[in-house]
Amino acid sequence: MVNNALSVVVPIYNEEESLPLFLPGLVDYCQRKNWSLILVNDGSTDQTRSILGEYAPMPEVEVLHHGVNHGYGGALKTGIANATTPYTVTIDADGQHSHEDIEALLERAIDEQADLIVGSRPPEFMASSFRSTGKWIIRSFARFLMPLPIKDLNSGFKLYRTQLAQKYLELCPDSMAFSDIITLVFINQRHLVFEQPITIKQRIAGKSTINLYTAFDTFINILNIAMMFNPLRVFLPLSFLFVLLGIAWGLPFILMGRGLSVGAVLAIFTGLLFFVIGLIAQQLSAIRLQLINHKSRQKES
Repeated sequence: MVNNALSVVVPIYNEEESLPLFLPGLVDYCQRKNWSLILVNDGSTDQTRSILGEYAPMPEVEVLHHGVNHGYGGALKTGIANATTPYTVTIDADGQHSHEDIEALLERAIDEQADLIVGSRPPEFMASSFRSTGKWIIRSFARFLMPLPIKDLNSGFKLYRTQLAQKYLELCPDSMAFSDIITLVFINQRHLVFEQPITIKQRIAGKSTINLYTAFDTFINILNIAMMFNPLRVFLPLSFLFVLLGIAWGLPFILMGRGLSVGAVLAIFTGLLFFVIGLIAQQLSAIRLQLINHKSRQKES
C-alpha cells in the first residue's frame, strides 16, 4: 500500500454522541496507514468542538472549524480544499461507514488509475420505502438528463483524485446535494468513475437530516448541473413538446378550414423560443466551462 497518498475528510455537525465511539478507531487506523485526517467542524452547537480539540495536537490530524454552519457540502469543500495528498476520501461522522473499506477504494483507484470511486451501499441499507422511492426518483431524474452509470449516486463515501475534486468544488452546492452533483460533474467531464461495494453499519447516535427539503434541493441542483453541461438536453424536449402540442391543437382547425388557432400559434412559438434559448444556453455553458478549465490551468502553473 502506498503511504502518504490519502487524506480522509470527515464533515461533522453536532455529533457529540457518535464522535467518542467513532473517532478513536479512525484516528488509530489513519496513523497506522500514515494517512492525513481532516476533521471539519461545521459550526456545531454541541460539544463537538471540545471533543475535536483533544485530537488537534496530533500531527496527522488537522481540525478545521466553521464559525457558522455552512452545510454538508460546505464542510466537504473546506476539507477537500485543504487536502494535499494525491487522493482524498470523504466519510460521514455518524459511524455508519467502516474505515476498513477505505483501503479497498484506494487500491482500486491506484490499480485502475480511476478519478473517482463511489462507495456503493448494499440495497438493504435503504431501510424505509419512502427514502428508497425518493432516491430512485432522483436517480431516474438524473439519468434522464445525463449519462449515469452509477447506482448509488448520493453515497457520502467517495474517493477522489484530489486535484480534480478541488477543480470542481465551485460547481458544487454547500447542501446535501454535494455528493450527487460532484459525481455528475466527474461523469460529464469524462473522468474515470467506478463503484466499489462497501459495508454499512447502524448509525451510532443521532438521526439523519435528510428530508423533503433536501430531496427538492437535490432536484434543483441536478437540473442546474444539467443546464451547465448540456442545456439542450433540457430545452430540446420542451421545444419539441410545445411544437407538437401546437400542431396537434391547430390541425383540426386547419382541416375544418378555419385557419390556425391563436393557441396553436402560441404553443409553436413557445417551442421555437425554447429552442433558441437552448442554443444560447449551450454557448454560455461552453464559455463557463472554458473559464473553469482556464482557472484550473492557472492554479496548476
